[in-house]
Amino acid sequence: MSEKEITTEIQRLTGRGRSASWCLERAQILAAEARRNPFKETAFPSHLISIQLLIKLLLQYQDHLASLSKSVDALAEELLEYDLIQSIPGIGTKIGATILAEIGEIDRFDHSKKLAAFAGVDPSVFSSCKFVATQNRITKHGSRRLRTALYQAVRCGIRSNRNKKLRAYYDKKRAEGKLFKVAIIACVNKLIHWIFAILTNKEAFRLE
Repeated sequence: MSEKEITTEIQRLTGRGRSASWCLERAQILAAEARRNPFKETAFPSHLISIQLLIKLLLQYQDHLASLSKSVDALAEELLEYDLIQSIPGIGTKIGATILAEIGEIDRFDHSKKLAAFAGVDPSVFSSCKFVATQNRITKHGSRRLRTALYQAVRCGIRSNRNKKLRAYYDKKRAEGKLFKVAIIACVNKLIHWIFAILTNKEAFRLE
């Protein structure tokens, strides 16, 4: 197939959800991979059978993941906390479900600092007899999934000023000379404080 034919076929399969440039880029990638195919000169029936099997497995996994995603959404919608946590701009359905799943019952934590420690965004402390570090990295202990979800929520919140309170806090940290990652982690800790308050008090987030 020519590059144009491959592009047209990709457009047909993906519908109107993808741009022409996106389809062309994928067509070029496919063509490049085809040229590197070590079996293009000698193709054995066993190779074709293996490829067909792998494709079927991939499609089955995709169906299974889609089914799991629907189940997660259905279970999450039964929780009061699911709506409460989405009152924070930047936290959508998937991020909200991930955060709630990783935190579990908020009663397990009696302070927002303990929730921050569970997420692994609390600062590590290094000290010796006469020296205490003034700049400490986060511990990265605890739930990696929760830490990733919180990071994504912060990025979504400060992008396009969706969460004005969080954006203002981020700009403040940057104005203080904080590096990008340091400012983001500070925002993650601020977000954890809000989440803890929301889930503990059962009250929606307010921008005012």
